[in-house]
This record gives sequence, C-alpha cells and structure tokens, in this order.
Amino acid sequence: MNTRIAFQTIVRKEIGRFMRIWPQTILPAAITTALYFLIFGQLMGERIGDMAGQRYIDFIVPGIVLMSVINNAYSNVVASFYSTKFQRHIEELLVAPVPPWVILAGYVFGGVARGLVVGCVVMAIALLFSEVSIQDYGVTLAVFLLTSTLFALAGFINAVFANSFDDISIIPNFVLTPLVYLGGVFYTVDMLPDFWRILSLGNPILYMVNAFRFGFLGISDIPLWQAFAISGGFTVLLALFALYLLQRGVGIKS
Repeated sequence: MNTRIAFQTIVRKEIGRFMRIWPQTILPAAITTALYFLIFGQLMGERIGDMAGQRYIDFIVPGIVLMSVINNAYSNVVASFYSTKFQRHIEELLVAPVPPWVILAGYVFGGVARGLVVGCVVMAIALLFSEVSIQDYGVTLAVFLLTSTLFALAGFINAVFANSFDDISIIPNFVLTPLVYLGGVFYTVDMLPDFWRILSLGNPILYMVNAFRFGFLGISDIPLWQAFAISGGFTVLLALFALYLLQRGVGIKS
C-alpha cells in the first residue's frame, strides 16, 4: 500500500470526524472563549489594569488561543485512537502493510488540524474583544506546530494505555488542566513570589505560552530559545516513545 494514500486516508477520516460533530468539537471552545473574554477581559480586565505593559485583555489573548489548541489537539487524538481500539478498527490497520510511523503521523496530523481550526475560531472571537495582532508570524506558527504536535502525541500515548473511556479523561482533568491554568495564561510569572516563580519554571506549558505571547505581543517572561528547546525536546521524546509503543503493540495487540 502506498504510504501517501494510507496517510491521506487516516487524515481525511480524522478531519471528517471532528468536522462532522462540530457542535461537540468546535462550538464548545467558541462559547468558552467568549465567556473568558467577557469575564476576564471586559469585566475584570478594567479593574486589573495593564499587565506587562499591555492591556489585560490583549495580554491574555495568546494564552487563551494556545490553551484551546492544546486541549483540542490532545482530546481529538485520545478520543479518536481509543475509539479505534475500543471498536477494534485498529486490527484493520495492524494487518495492513502500513508503517507504524504513518499511522502515528495520520492521527497526530488530525489533532493538529483540529487545533488549527479551533485556534482560528478562538482568534476570530478574540478580535471581537481585543485589537491584538500577530507581531511575528514565524514564531507564532512554529510555536503552534510544536505545541499542537506535542499534545497530539501526548493524547496518542494516553489512548494507548487507556483501558476504558474513564482513563482518557484522567490526564486532561487532573494533569493537563492544572498545568494549563498555572502556565501563565492569565498572569506573568514576574508577579509571583520567588518560590512560586521558581516552581512555575518546571511547568513546560509556561514556556509554550510565553513563546506564543512573544509572537503576538513581542513580550515573554522566558528566553525564546529556552521555550523552543523545551518544546522541541519534549516533542521529539514523545514522538519516539509513541512510535516505540505502536511498533511493540503495547495496549493494542492482545
């Protein structure tokens, strides 16, 4: 089987799946984002004032956009691949002459695609409340690709080890959500006491949010090279680990 055809087939299936059920995959992100900007931006933003020399609502736009990308890239892959396991469609992929990297790339690309669609929707909503614009398109695109790929891979790994639908919600609820909210989306780490600021530096999402904010506003609490080094390093490690799991059939072959 031609690897290009196999890859395109998986990608079409993944994109078709989340677009077909857009009220469940895209609409909730739009509603949640509107509430974020209404509450934190419009109602509380005026009381908070400027943050890092920016209007508060402008300051939080990059973080909220990236937060939506992270959640949707992750949830798309974890739900889709686990459903493939649960419905035993995975057997069709295993018996087909398709290299493991093609399977992994197809699912990850589907997660990145959903992250892109939701990110664009969230950005469109942000423009209704803010006048923020992208200052560096290269940095913004690079951070988006690294971040969405990283969390799509994380979702794939979660799905590999999951044994029930409850298992695919544990990591997003108890690990991913706290890391995102404590990743500098709504504040700058410079305002934290020394202990909490140092502790925050152990959160990888902090680096991604700040690099994304640099692409929009030209400001960052973290050196840009550190953000790319950490994001790129985690992406490579998770890609190698996911490929290893797929090749060994962990959680897939009975």
